Amino acid sequence: MRKWDRQGRIRVVRTVGGRRRVPESEVERLLGLVKADFSRKAVIYCRVSSHDQRQKEDLERQKQSLLEYAKSRGYEVVGILEDVASSLNENRKSLSKLFDMVEKREMGVVLTAFKDRLTRFGFKYLERYFASHGVRIEIANGEEPRDAYQELVENLIALVSSFAGELYGLRSHKYEEVVWEVSRNLLLTETCKFKLNLDGEREQSWKSFSQHMKTWLESA
Repeated sequence: MRKWDRQGRIRVVRTVGGRRRVPESEVERLLGLVKADFSRKAVIYCRVSSHDQRQKEDLERQKQSLLEYAKSRGYEVVGILEDVASSLNENRKSLSKLFDMVEKREMGVVLTAFKDRLTRFGFKYLERYFASHGVRIEIANGEEPRDAYQELVENLIALVSSFAGELYGLRSHKYEEVVWEVSRNLLLTETCKFKLNLDGEREQSWKSFSQHMKTWLESA
C-alpha cells in the first residue's frame, strides 16, 4: 500500500496518527465494482391530516401533481407513500417506511408537495439526515396553500396542550386555563382575518373554521 500510495496509484486518507486509510469508494474502484445509480430514482411522499372527503381529494391531488413533477424531470418513481396524520405524529407508518428506504439507499430523491408534508418543525435536521445517506429532498411547490393555516393552528394547540400538560398536569385547572386562552386568541385572530376579507370564500370558510374551533375548545 505504501508503494502504491507513493506512486499515486491509490488514494488514501491519513489519520491524525499518520496511518493510511483507504476509502470504500477507492476499494470499489480497484475491484472494478460499479454501484447502481439511484440519483434518478424518486419516492413520492404525500400527507393529509384527516380522513374527511376534502382531505382525501387533496391527498390524490398531491399524488398526481408529484407524479407529473417527477415525469417532467425525468425521475423514475419507485415508491408512493401516503400518511393520514398530523405532522406532529412521530409514528406515521409511511414516514417510518421512508426512513427505512433512505437508510437502504433505495432512491436518490424524495419528492413532496410542501415542507410541512414531511414535518412542520425541524425540516433542516431531516434534510441533513437524508443527505448523509445520499438522498436529497425536493419540494415541488414553493408556498403552502391557504388552507394549511387550519392545520398549523391545530398543531399549535396540540403543542401548547402537551407543554401545559407536562407543566401543570392534564387534569389541573391551570392546564385548562392555558389551553383555553391560546384557543380563544387564535379564534380572535381568525375573526380579524375574515373581517379584513382576506379570504375569497369568507362565509363558507368561516363556518367551517368556527365549527372546527368549537370542537377544539369543547375537547380542551
